[in-house]
Amino acid sequence: MFLELRHLKTIRAIEQTGSLAAAAERLHLTQSALSHQIRALESYYETPLFSRSSRPMRLTEAGRRLLAAADTVLPEVDRLDRDLRQIAGGATGRLFLALECHSCFTWLIPTLEHYRAQWPSIETDLSMSFSFDAIDALRRGQLDGVISSDPVDDPELHFEPLFHYPVVLVLAPGHPLAAETRITPEMLADQTVIGYPVERDRLDIYRRFLDPAGVEPAGSRRSELTAMIAQWVASGHGVAALPKWAISEELTRGTVTARPLGDGLTATMHLAVRRDEHRLAYLDAFLRLAREQAGERLGDITLARPGR
Repeated sequence: MFLELRHLKTIRAIEQTGSLAAAAERLHLTQSALSHQIRALESYYETPLFSRSSRPMRLTEAGRRLLAAADTVLPEVDRLDRDLRQIAGGATGRLFLALECHSCFTWLIPTLEHYRAQWPSIETDLSMSFSFDAIDALRRGQLDGVISSDPVDDPELHFEPLFHYPVVLVLAPGHPLAAETRITPEMLADQTVIGYPVERDRLDIYRRFLDPAGVEPAGSRRSELTAMIAQWVASGHGVAALPKWAISEELTRGTVTARPLGDGLTATMHLAVRRDEHRLAYLDAFLRLAREQAGERLGDITLARPGR
């Protein structure tokens, strides 16, 4: 395409100043260079852009069409330039998050409230990922971050650790296994295991504890709500493997008790982002705030050292 932004700027400057000399001065060009631009445009499109017999110079029909385009395009280009500079500097952007963690509301909602107050120019949103593949949505650009304890090996993504936490077996206080100091996989062979409604290989108790030992529990139940899982456990309907911080209130009230799985099962919560964006300033700010809020609100966790 022959037409360039500089041509639109030239047409607008001549129209606004009324002469080649004044327009050249405004654009920091020589008058001859400006005249050459106009002649090149007129030659390419084979039509005059100005009536040179009038003073000040008057636009022809073709010139007026170029001016209309300049009035539309140049302000938008200016806005685009400003937006890109702000994004590069971390002053504006978008942070659409999804949760793969059913128990994370207790610290993530306050984190977002503080973040919105500190970064009001960042558009934020939060959704649960139970009905869609959040990691795939992150790859496609529909999301900007995923809170997950299941990192995947993907060169397009970066998983930043937030904190480490123990996963414990949650029991009713009167459950026979409550008398044990530690739980082995074989002890769960006759138990009903209650968990979240996600794929089996995403549940730590199966992937990292029962399956390696070749143990299959007697039954299973599912619920999306941590509070419901804790209630079922307290009522003696089964046992559950949960982050210890997720049941802190129930442990304090004594409605449930907890025992370590084996020698202690730990997991790490991450924020997954696209690799080419993981150093953006507003993401750095969110990471710092997320760790800070988790440290203040969650017990039995260890904050992760920044891995960036």
